[in-house]
Formats: sequence, structure tokens, C-alpha cells
Amino acid sequence: MFLSQSLFIRLATSILIAAMGLTSALFYAKAHDGNEQLAGVVLDRAADKRARDASRHPVQTLSFFHLEPSMRVAEALPGTGWYSEIIANYLGENGALYGINYNESMWPLFGFFTPERIEQMSARTAAFPELVANLADNGITAGGFTFDTAPKNLNSTLDRVLFVRALHNLARFESEAGTLSQALKVTYELLKDDGLVGVVQHRAPANADDKWADGSAGYLKESFVIERFEDAGFELVAKSEINANSKDKPTTDDIVWRLPPSFNGTGDDPAKRAAVEAIGESDRMTLLFKKKGAKVRLH
Repeated sequence: MFLSQSLFIRLATSILIAAMGLTSALFYAKAHDGNEQLAGVVLDRAADKRARDASRHPVQTLSFFHLEPSMRVAEALPGTGWYSEIIANYLGENGALYGINYNESMWPLFGFFTPERIEQMSARTAAFPELVANLADNGITAGGFTFDTAPKNLNSTLDRVLFVRALHNLARFESEAGTLSQALKVTYELLKDDGLVGVVQHRAPANADDKWADGSAGYLKESFVIERFEDAGFELVAKSEINANSKDKPTTDDIVWRLPPSFNGTGDDPAKRAAVEAIGESDRMTLLFKKKGAKVRLH
């Protein structure tokens, strides 16, 4: 039996739509890990935002951090709000989200930002409430500050502090400006006694050269991160391989920004771009900390 061209097209389209629906359902079932409310928030975003979900696993990651609606949360270096959008809409009107930017004195230490760019990056601090208002229309409380301007009246009030790909530059300038030590001290002060700190960080190989893995290439050793948190009065609660990527095997010649979505130094060369696209986003540790000796309730 032969099918007319129009009938063949209609049949093929129906099969494709059915397959797409099945794929979406399977992805949804895999993605929410039992937290359908959070999964709904994650899926209700623009396609360009959701394009990174397969690499960043936001539902599994925030579930691992035991994030719950109505919590009071601080997010270090929120940037343009990729995670802020998810967190703000999930916390809801009774929650609070604070963006913690790098200290203004830290930006010149990079050595390559123009004065105009430094001004733009610094301006994100005060603009964070407006960013949140544009990302979530639920009336959530929002505020922005730096590690050296954290309001004292927020001490011991936060349920979670999150460092998502935000530790490497703090570690990079630790010897020069004490940036990592200060950030962890402020984090300890902001947290409730039963609060938790969630970390996602580009992971250097365990046998990597320590000088290369100082954060300047974007990578830190997992052992280093745990040790620094312990020095600051925290203890490890759990670790996860949610955001692991065994294809990312950086050497001392590599920087994390060679990978998607940055493609720094690789985007203009088709062969190099194809190579890093095959790797995907970086290998990342996912860690959960509490204050030493604290009793925490985990669902």
C-alpha cells in the first residue's frame, strides 16, 4: 500500500508529537525526584533557561539542599539570576531571597575588568530586588548586599546559604584579600543554628597541582573546599554526584570557561568547540554543610 505525500506527512507528524510527549513525560518523571512543586517551577521557564537543566540538574540539586517553600535564603553571586528565578518562585510570597555579591574592592583584583565593567558588576548588588521582582511576581522579600555589607539584623535568620559556582574567585584572592575566609565567616553568622550551606563548584582532579587548582582556572579540589568549611566552623552533612561529569578531565593547561556555555578560547575554532561541546559543562562537586554540632531536621 502506498501513502499519499500529505497523509505520510500527517502520520509522521503525529508520531513525532507522540514521541515528544512521551519524552517530556519521561523527563518530568526523572527530573522531579518526588518534588513535583519544584519541578513545576523549573519547567515553567523560558526554553533558553531550560536548555541548561540537563547539565545543572536544578530540581535534584535544590532537593539535595533540602530547600523548602517559605524559607529565607541567600544566594552568593547570583549573576543574571539563572538560579534566582527558580528559587524565588519556589520559596513563594512568604519566603525571602538575598543576593550576596562580591565586595566592591574585589573586582579590581581580577586585573582585566574595565572601570565601566566593574561599575556594572557592582551595581548588581543594589539591583538584586528589582531582578527578583522581574523573575517572580509573587511578592517575595528580596535584598542585595556584599559580604562586607551584610546587615547585622539578618544574623542567625537564614535557613540556607547557597554557593553555586561562586567559590573559586573567593579562593583565588584569599591570600591577597582574605575573601574566602570572610565569606565563610559571614555565612556562619547569617545562618540559623539549624541552617545549611549548599555548594556546587567546578571540581579539580584530586591529584591536580595545588597552584593550578587555586580557583584562578575556575576549579577547586573537593578536599580543599571541605577543609576550608571545616576551618570556618562547619561540618559536612552529605555529598552528591548529581552534577558530576566524568568527561571533564582538565589539565593545568585548561580553564573551566573553555567549556559550555562560555566557550572561552574555543568558540571560534570549530574543532575545539566541537571537542568541548562533547564534554559538556564542568565536573562539579555538590556538598551540604551544617554548623559543627548543630542538630538539623532533614526531610
